[in-house]
Amino acid sequence: MGRLKNDAIASEDRRREVMTLGDVIAAGHNIFCWCNRCGHNNEVDAQVLLARLGPAIPVPEIGPRMRCSGCQSKDVATRPAWPSKGQVAGHVGRGEENEDAREAS
Repeated sequence: MGRLKNDAIASEDRRREVMTLGDVIAAGHNIFCWCNRCGHNNEVDAQVLLARLGPAIPVPEIGPRMRCSGCQSKDVATRPAWPSKGQVAGHVGRGEENEDAREAS
């Protein structure tokens, strides 16, 4: 392959690298867990996982090592618990007024 294509492939691979538990802790986040069987979900303290699993484990590989407290399934997905912007609701389409804006008038 040519150099440009190799560089592009290497760049894409770096972009797709999975976050490790150490990366999540450095960012100040926890781990969000979701049971694929019953839908139960919870946020787990990353520091507790760090003591058991170490900083080098990729976040998606944490899920199979966990068990759902709702149904006892081991079919658990994990991702970083990114900060929430809260409930997103009340979006209005282009040209429509927001009811709060009308009430304030």
